[in-house]
Amino acid sequence: MRQVVFEYIEVDYNKVRRHSAIGYLSPEAFELNNIAYYCVQF
Repeated sequence: MRQVVFEYIEVDYNKVRRHSAIGYLSPEAFELNNIAYYCVQF
């Protein structure tokens, strides 16, 4: 059961949960925005 809960939190939940430190974006959306920004800049 612990493994299932850990995987849910670390693999699924944290990728979609919005974080205030990164402008209320999910970590996945934040990374995609940064990748797109740097691809255009360089």
